[in-house]
This record gives sequence, C-alpha cells and structure tokens, in this order.
Amino acid sequence: MTPLENARRIAALAQEKLAEDVVILDMRPVCTFTDFFVICTGRNPRQTAAIWDEVHGRMKREHDLAPRSADGVQEGTWILADYLDVVLHVFTPEARRFYRLEQLWGDVPAVELDAATG
Repeated sequence: MTPLENARRIAALAQEKLAEDVVILDMRPVCTFTDFFVICTGRNPRQTAAIWDEVHGRMKREHDLAPRSADGVQEGTWILADYLDVVLHVFTPEARRFYRLEQLWGDVPAVELDAATG
C-alpha cells in the first residue's frame, strides 16, 4: 500500500472504533520524517487504548504493518504510533486541545475524510 492508502486505512480503522474529529494531514510539503499525520480523539484513555488496539491489530494482521515505535499507550492521553510514512496521534479531548497539532501544522493540506473512509 502507498503511504496515502495506509493513512486512509488507519483513519478508517480509528473511525470504526468511534474516534472523533479524525483528520489526515499531508506533511510532505513541510516534513522529511513522515508523509502523513492521522490525528483523532477518543473520549477518554480507555477509548484511546481501544482505538490504538484496533489500528495496531488490524494493520498488523491485514497488511503485515507494525509501527516502528509507539508511545503513550500506558497513559492513554496521547498515543503516538510511528508507521514511518504515517504517524498516528490518538488524543483524549484535553490533550488534543493542549497540544493543538492542527494549529501547529496549520499550513499543511488536509486529506478529505470522504476519501479516507472510501
């Protein structure tokens, strides 16, 4: 799969676990370490863990793709998984408001969600 297809699949899996405010940012114009960010919100640490478990398990099972690293899984307020070409960020609402990644990277284009789930 291409990096964009991976980002779309990760976003769709997060949505299947009822992640809210799912966004895919195209980082290629400004970044050398990844192509896309997938950013989403779980209502609480338990849901962020469930979103992460679903994405991690299904990407590994269905596409033989595991992250190079994953951080924050124990705490569950900001889970960060580095799939090299795609970086997944799963936040609680409070952590997402605090870190404001969309504002920090506000100059990069977003991928349409309809395309992400199609």
